[in-house]
Formats: sequence, structure tokens, C-alpha cells
Amino acid sequence: MSLQDKVMAEMKTAMKAKDTAALTALRAVKSELLLAQTNAATKDGLSEEEEIKLLQKLVKQRKDSAAIYVEQGREDLASPELAEAAIIEKFLPAQLSEEEIAVVVEQVIAKTGAEGMKDMGKVMGMVSKELAGQADGKTISTVVKSKLS
Repeated sequence: MSLQDKVMAEMKTAMKAKDTAALTALRAVKSELLLAQTNAATKDGLSEEEEIKLLQKLVKQRKDSAAIYVEQGREDLASPELAEAAIIEKFLPAQLSEEEIAVVVEQVIAKTGAEGMKDMGKVMGMVSKELAGQADGKTISTVVKSKLS
């Protein structure tokens, strides 16, 4: 079942349950999928990797918005954003813990012979490619910095 089919099935469920938060999040996912598919470069549809990147972008947008709302003392606006992010995250592969990311980072450091912060870009690139969809860039960056410093 494609991502679009899964989203449509969840939308039907959300409509029947009258779950407006889920419906809003799912409509955003559907909209982004349609926009990406109509893009000239994706005539054959989206690859699974592109779908994951799209979902990660949507989750990141919502979490960033929620962080800004919390910073401004607007909990009433932050909670729907976080709820939408949680709904969208259901479509992403399971996220790795920091310990699991650290193991991969150590393997890449050993493989590349990285020494210090000057090699951070090289390590980040390889780890990000290897963990595509399983961890966000911010977490990977934090682990890489701690291992290289």
C-alpha cells in the first residue's frame, strides 16, 4: 500500500471519528504529496525515500512552530502543532535512539578515520545517508559533535 493510500484510509477513519486534529494533519500530508507528484521531475511518482523526506519536513515544520509558540507562551497554539506532528510521525519508520545512532556514528568514524571537528561534514554526510528516515539531522549532528570533540 502506497503512502497516499495509507493517508487516504487514515483520513476516512479521522472523518468518521470527527477527529479534526488528525484530519488537518492528514490533509497537509496529502497536499504535500500531490504537490510533489505534480512536480515535473517526478513523473513516475515519488520514491519511498522522497516520501520519507517529505514527511520529515512536515514533522519538523510542526515541531519548530510548536517550539516558537511555547517560547512565546502560547501553549494553546503549540499543542495542536505537536498533535499533528505525532500523527504525521506514524507514517515514518521507527526512529532510532541516541545510543543506536552513536553506534552507527562510531562505525562511520572508524571507517573514515575522522579526527576532530574538521571531518564533521564527511561523517555527517555518511551517517545521514545511512540513517535516512530513521533519525533527524539535529540528533545526528549532536551525536557526531560529541563523538568528534
